[in-house]
Parts: sequence; C-alpha cells; structure tokens
Amino acid sequence: MTLNGSHIAAPTLVVAYHSGFGHTAVLAEAVAAGIRDEGAQVTLITVGAMADDDWDTLDGADGIVFGTATYMGNVSAAFQAFAEKTGRRCQNGTWRDKVSAGFTNSGAKAGDKMHTLTSLAVFAAQHHMHWVNLGLAAGWNSSAGSEDDLNRLGFWLGAGGQSDVDAGADQVHSSDVATCRLLGRRVALVTRQLNLGRAASSPAASSAPVR
Repeated sequence: MTLNGSHIAAPTLVVAYHSGFGHTAVLAEAVAAGIRDEGAQVTLITVGAMADDDWDTLDGADGIVFGTATYMGNVSAAFQAFAEKTGRRCQNGTWRDKVSAGFTNSGAKAGDKMHTLTSLAVFAAQHHMHWVNLGLAAGWNSSAGSEDDLNRLGFWLGAGGQSDVDAGADQVHSSDVATCRLLGRRVALVTRQLNLGRAASSPAASSAPVR
C-alpha cells in the first residue's frame, strides 16, 4: 500500500494474554486469526512467561490486544503481575498512541467479565493507548436469536467468552471463537486506518503537491 509514493507497511500487532486452562488461549488464537484475515502481522505472547525479546516485540508493535481469563471477578494474577511490570513503560509513554483492545473468558455466563474488560481498558488508558471496542450489537437477545449468534453474551467494550469449568479447551463455544476473530479483524482494520491517517498528516505528506 502506498500514499503519495511512500510505502505503508502492514500493521504489526501483538496478542498478549494469560490462559490458565487453555480456553483463553483458544480465543487468543481466534483474535490472531482475525488479525491475519486483514493482512496484518501478529505475534502471540503468553504474559506468564515473558522473555526479553517479547518486551521488544510489544514495544515495537502498532497495537496490542490484551486477553485474560476472569478469576474472582477480575484479571488473573499472572496478567496483573505482567501489568505491574509495565510501570516504567507507563511513565515513559512507551506504548502511547498504540491501538489496544481486550477479551476475556470465564466459567459463568456473566462471571463479572465486564469488570475484567474495564480493568483491561483502564490499563490501556494508563498507557495512553487507543481502545477499540467490539463493534457488535448484542446477540441471543430475542426469540429469533440463539447461542450461536455473534456476541451471544452481549458485551460491547471487548469480547467475552464462556466455557464450562469442566470442559476441555477444545470445547470453547464456536460463537465466542467467531466473536474474537471478528475483534481481531476490527483491531487490524482500525490500526491500518490510523497508520494511514498518520502517514497522510506527516510533514512529508502535507508538503506533497496536490493533484
């Protein structure tokens, strides 16, 4: 893709997540698949086992999608530990103006997942990131609806999934997988739009002749 003759690279995104029993990992893979659907580059990072190169990848990305299981009505302890390690980056503005979004999963249909999504959004705001919402109407909320609807649990701030606590990771609900894939596509699209806008408003672009 070019703008006034200059190349605009495909967005680079990271899905940074913690999964205790594998269900959230399935949703992370779905988000990554959606990002790839839009032609963007994506790296998955498990925040419970960070290497130095992983921090470099996060710092260099155009955007980060955060994911965690909901435990006791909030993010997991491992995700919180990761968040607390970003304090210096928060002070230095390392992630300022990156795109961000979030997803979560719990055993209960509600499970206070909204609290987790709010925690993720506040975490992103503390880093001065741009939060992307789910962009879907609520599903499964009429007599014509079903549990197979996208956004079947009715979240707007991010994507929420539900997995039975005695079910394996291979039984994550297909609607939740599809919803997370759509979130990935939306984040990739918004990031590309933002990158194009930045390129168009750069000094080099503004000095180019109007045709």
